[in-house]
Amino acid sequence: MRATARLLQGHRPGDGPLRVLSASGQLGYGIPADALARGMARRPHFIGADMGSIDPGPYYLGSGTMAAPETMVRRDLALVLQAALEAGVPLLIGSAGTAGAQPQLARVTTMLREIAQAQGRSFRLATIASDLPPQLVLEARREGRLAPIGAMPAPVEADILACSHIVGQCGTETFARALATDPDVVLAGRACDTAIFAALPEMLGYPVGLSLHMAKIIECTSLCCRPGGRDAMLAELDPEGFTLESMNPASHATPASVAAHALYEQADPFSVEEPAGTLHLVDARYQALDEHRTRVSGARFERRTRPTLKIEGARPLGARAVLLAGIADPTLLSCLPEVLATVTAKVRALLPGDWTVVPHVYGQGAVRPLPPELQARHEAGLVMEFIAPDAELARTAAAVFKQNLLHHGYPGRVSTGGNLAFAFTPSELDAYRAYGFVLYHVMDDAPLEEIFRIATHDIMAVPNH
Repeated sequence: MRATARLLQGHRPGDGPLRVLSASGQLGYGIPADALARGMARRPHFIGADMGSIDPGPYYLGSGTMAAPETMVRRDLALVLQAALEAGVPLLIGSAGTAGAQPQLARVTTMLREIAQAQGRSFRLATIASDLPPQLVLEARREGRLAPIGAMPAPVEADILACSHIVGQCGTETFARALATDPDVVLAGRACDTAIFAALPEMLGYPVGLSLHMAKIIECTSLCCRPGGRDAMLAELDPEGFTLESMNPASHATPASVAAHALYEQADPFSVEEPAGTLHLVDARYQALDEHRTRVSGARFERRTRPTLKIEGARPLGARAVLLAGIADPTLLSCLPEVLATVTAKVRALLPGDWTVVPHVYGQGAVRPLPPELQARHEAGLVMEFIAPDAELARTAAAVFKQNLLHHGYPGRVSTGGNLAFAFTPSELDAYRAYGFVLYHVMDDAPLEEIFRIATHDIMAVPNH
């Protein structure tokens, strides 16, 4: 009997609290080993770790590469794998390799094999592939089953077909199918963060609302604490509620800090949309047990008639070069949008071709739109992004733009010595391939079992000779 079967057959909600350990909010950026060790000393029933997100932008989904440094990914994987196998408890990892696309899932699977070999361990691994074929998306688009999240434009067919990777975000029902294969470790492609931690409690019979609310909080480990951090987080779940405790004794889960986490990535802190329905938090209650722990209760789940599927897709835009400069002339800053437009037109006349430029003016709204009264008057950072079919054209556009902006004569200019300051040279840099989101949508009536393909791998340690 393996780890999952032992838990599913050996624990019931009336047996005492289910101890759930969240080891990492984004595996690959350094799991604090001392906090993980404290968590393991509490004898958790299972360990979960989120590994990815769409937050780093479209590059990692489009390219199929990992955002986290591979050295740290390997370190963190080794820590959680050793902890779970030595304790004999399931390990669940979601959003493999950042975006959960097939190349990332394959790379992390290979790394787990290599780590197991180095540690001399054998285990059963269940993987969940999350990639969608473009034709499935096109069919949903034609049938009106595709709705944007936020201000995403309606995708055209050519852009969908151009996506290098399209993934769906699997939920608890898919994790349950993977867990039914009795694995020691589950590694999912793109996954809903909560599903990593809510699937097993739901299978054991704990209330869905409490399970999802607990999962929503602990998937970010100790971020819900004061001070927040990346330390392992322990939740103790029972049929009436759950208790939260950071495994860092200096990081405290308070009612205010835990309740505030409902605002994390949420426009409405009282209503959280999940693949299978809506998590309602309006009646949630937060009670301090002591200065370090908080107990939470009251969440309610409303299941929708038909599950929905969040899908994400990114397509290549071209090669990218970036020009970095600083501006310290208040006169230029006051007319910078007009100057950038004028210089862009001038450079287009000098350098015809298929290139685009996107200005980011830090201090005047690069991070978010700023009203004029809040914009920088004396200094701003300029990041000009150039995208073209090839790196040579992108670099050329950046270099020609730089020289023309450097010496552009704007109204009120006093000196002809230059408009820009440079921290280093060259000031125009190659910046990888550029990708753009095409899909950030919800699909209705998605064939979940067809999309999320589960495979099992019996990984055996091979003796070294």
